[in-house]
Amino acid sequence: MKIKTLRNTLGWQAIMLVLIMLAALAAFSCSLMVGAVKVSFHDFIDILIHSNIEHPYRDILWNIRLPRTIVGALVGANLALAGLLLQGVMRNPLADPHIIGVSSGAGLFGMAILVIFPHLTSLVTPLAFIGAMGAAILIYLLSWKNGIVPTRVILAGVAVSAFFGSGISALMTFYSDRVQGALSFMVGGLAAKSWPQVETILPYSIIGILFSLLLVKKLNIIKLGDSVAKGLGMRVEVVRLIITATAALLAASSVSVVGLLGFVGLIVPHICRLLIGNDYRVLLPATACLGIAVVTISDTFGRILFSPFELPVGVIMGALGGPFFLFLLRRKSVS
Repeated sequence: MKIKTLRNTLGWQAIMLVLIMLAALAAFSCSLMVGAVKVSFHDFIDILIHSNIEHPYRDILWNIRLPRTIVGALVGANLALAGLLLQGVMRNPLADPHIIGVSSGAGLFGMAILVIFPHLTSLVTPLAFIGAMGAAILIYLLSWKNGIVPTRVILAGVAVSAFFGSGISALMTFYSDRVQGALSFMVGGLAAKSWPQVETILPYSIIGILFSLLLVKKLNIIKLGDSVAKGLGMRVEVVRLIITATAALLAASSVSVVGLLGFVGLIVPHICRLLIGNDYRVLLPATACLGIAVVTISDTFGRILFSPFELPVGVIMGALGGPFFLFLLRRKSVS
């Protein structure tokens, strides 16, 4: 049986989904146990089961690693799903929040709050959503000409990303005395993330993931083409707007917490499609789980690679994403 046929069978998809979920669980656990202080599996289980007992590693696990890992998991799921949704709605395998400028739109608005109005940090996520949504709509309008063409989406995205990127550079120039605290925002990292960041991103993640699950049927119809979707009674442009808004919310919530973390939405959906196929009923949960695995294990690797110095997860993702992007450009299906 050919691989393409095998990956579209229900049994194969179920097996791969379970394996991806186990990989996410393993990466999450590894992030909690591995670091400057190594926590054994026995201690790890003991602290989780008896959370109230005194243990030398209790504060490290509960107050440092657990919230950081939860933030990393939510960011990984959010960005992976945002990439999957944008690739589906724009019918472009290279559509990623970071590459096509959606993250830059969110980043500009988020950076503006951080450097101009630092006392209004509660507004970072809502304004980042406005920036991400504005960037997505602008890209969609610029690339539309009798339909969506993948090449135009990328060209429009590069232009929009450059535009918003220049805005971020201008902010860093005019407010250079306040930029030091925002440097980690530009790179994308999980250092010093704790329970307040979990509380910030969690509600937006729940809303975005729930909307994504509700859109599964629509995504499976849209991939058949606009004419087929309209023939089935779907209001295509309205559905596109809803999907784009959901992707913008997922991307904006992540950017507002960890900064401009790129390539997650590019790498993860492609790997899942190679393993599972294009059925969004299975592809969507698999993408979320693999996003969790990729970001948490990359963050763990960044913490231990040059210990005691820490490499931001954005640097790791950039090192992985750059070659992967070039690989996709070389594929015949992307040309």
